[in-house]
Amino acid sequence: MSTCSVSKGCFVFKPSPKKRRVSQKTAVCFGEREDDSEDANLRFVTCQSLWNEIKSATEQIQEDLNQQFFDNLVSFLRRSHSEFQEKTTEWTCQMKSREIPTAALVLGVNVTDHDLTFRSLSEVLQNTITPYIALLEAKDCPGIKNLMQKLMGQLMNCYVDVDSLEDEDCVQVSQNRIRCSMSSLINWYNSVTKKTDSETPRKKRTSSSRHWQSPPVVVVFKDMESFSTEVLQDFIVISSQHIHELPLILIFGIATSPMIIHSSLPHSVSSLLCIELFQSLSSKEHLSTIIDKLLLTAQFPFKLGEKVLQVLINIFLYHDFSVQNFIKGFQLSVVEHFYTQPLSILCCQLVDAKNRVNSLSHNQCENIRRLPSFRRYVESQASEKQIALLTTDSYLKEIIQKLLEDLHVYHENYVSVLRCLHVFTSSLPKYPLGKQIRELHCACLENQVWETEEYESSLQLARMLNKSDLVTMLQQCVEIFVSSSGKEFDKTVEKLKEFLTQFQKLEEGEAFQEQDVSVSSQKELQKKTDLYHLQKTLLELKESRRSKKLTKFEMLRFEVVDYIDSLVRPQDSARDSVFQHSQRSPGAPQRCPEDCASYGFK
Repeated sequence: MSTCSVSKGCFVFKPSPKKRRVSQKTAVCFGEREDDSEDANLRFVTCQSLWNEIKSATEQIQEDLNQQFFDNLVSFLRRSHSEFQEKTTEWTCQMKSREIPTAALVLGVNVTDHDLTFRSLSEVLQNTITPYIALLEAKDCPGIKNLMQKLMGQLMNCYVDVDSLEDEDCVQVSQNRIRCSMSSLINWYNSVTKKTDSETPRKKRTSSSRHWQSPPVVVVFKDMESFSTEVLQDFIVISSQHIHELPLILIFGIATSPMIIHSSLPHSVSSLLCIELFQSLSSKEHLSTIIDKLLLTAQFPFKLGEKVLQVLINIFLYHDFSVQNFIKGFQLSVVEHFYTQPLSILCCQLVDAKNRVNSLSHNQCENIRRLPSFRRYVESQASEKQIALLTTDSYLKEIIQKLLEDLHVYHENYVSVLRCLHVFTSSLPKYPLGKQIRELHCACLENQVWETEEYESSLQLARMLNKSDLVTMLQQCVEIFVSSSGKEFDKTVEKLKEFLTQFQKLEEGEAFQEQDVSVSSQKELQKKTDLYHLQKTLLELKESRRSKKLTKFEMLRFEVVDYIDSLVRPQDSARDSVFQHSQRSPGAPQRCPEDCASYGFK
């Protein structure tokens, strides 16, 4: 037999368990391009610092959004096992029915966000209720043996070897043979709680400040729909038989509907659960809050352009409903911007940006002069200024600093006027400019919003609003401008308050006089059955409306809508800017062409 067949064998080489060394060339990657290698390290540091700020703000937003949800769940856990903690006889009486306290968490179909929610929930429970928490997934629990093995392994904080199992009732735990059963779990729980109770008074006080003396055991099924029905049935039946000995609480993570519990479990099993429903914030509301706090603010200089923002929103709405994926896409946009744009060193706070302008090199100044937007700006200046801008770097830096200030003011004013416009358009019939503020923001990024048919339609509908709605909207706009950090809004606030005062002086009967006339005219039209007389009556009504004078309320309503329109439309201004933003009014669309994005505002 030839030995050459040995060389034709298939050999498997398992990877080394040693951690691979991570390359420290991340910052160098920003300077790999030949045309933008200058200040690569500064761009990397700026990118890293900016994203850390955005990340911390995002985490705080998510924590605030889940706060009420977690508080309600913690309150449920406290109520469920308060009697067991006090060791009163009421607990035995209540649990004679063998009902297991169960929290059904409806989290939505954005499954990719569930891991973050459960991690945050686990931290909250460990800090307030109990250290004994097990997070189970369907892929790790194909059978009841695997479920018990995973449960005991997490609770005992040890590794259990699944491959070494020969007996279905036994697992290997810390080199000791322990039966994988509920009785073993109860014995372990009793030994742990007795050990805690026998600690020194000082340690006991420290422990009781975070957890109860007899904390419950919380078992979280992260994807309840994916678990085998037989596995859930067996575990629930076994647990209900020992509920008087072990303070057990179940938490079901549900993506679809809570009815899945009753449809997947028979009544004999579901009747063993004392279920309480908890509804988390919807992913759409979550995304709206993220966009409102991260994008529609002057806190962060980085802005998403029209196409990028629309792609991220479309992926969210038509693909996965995942807020985490939206944030990852946002992070990718930040990194790509700083990597590809040499002048992204100016994408920082205004004070730092002005200081960095002073240190721009001649090559960076030439990059500014090559921008199409800067060329248009130069062409609009006098011949003496044109020569100075194209030849003198110091004069160019002075102008850039002024334009940066203008852009910063524009961002602050844009957000305030956008919110004010959203107040007037979000409640109109059929929502011509969208119901969510993100839809209005995308419309402003895409086009000059005041030139669109949807905007004209919104103005026409706003001119038909009643008095109470107008007063409420004006009050909301006053609050927006008062709380805004933008400048030049003092006169706007005074004008809006003046409108409110005029509305208060109007007599309600005069304000709705035309409404009474229209009702009477409609009754007359109902009496007309002949087509000729009906058309004649309509023409007479049309002519009478043209010749009829407007009431004071109608005149004031038109004046209010026209004033809001004036805030949105561009004003004649002597200021020009390298940035297309500062060439528009505060309500102008925030369009960011590629040359403007080169300055660090995308």
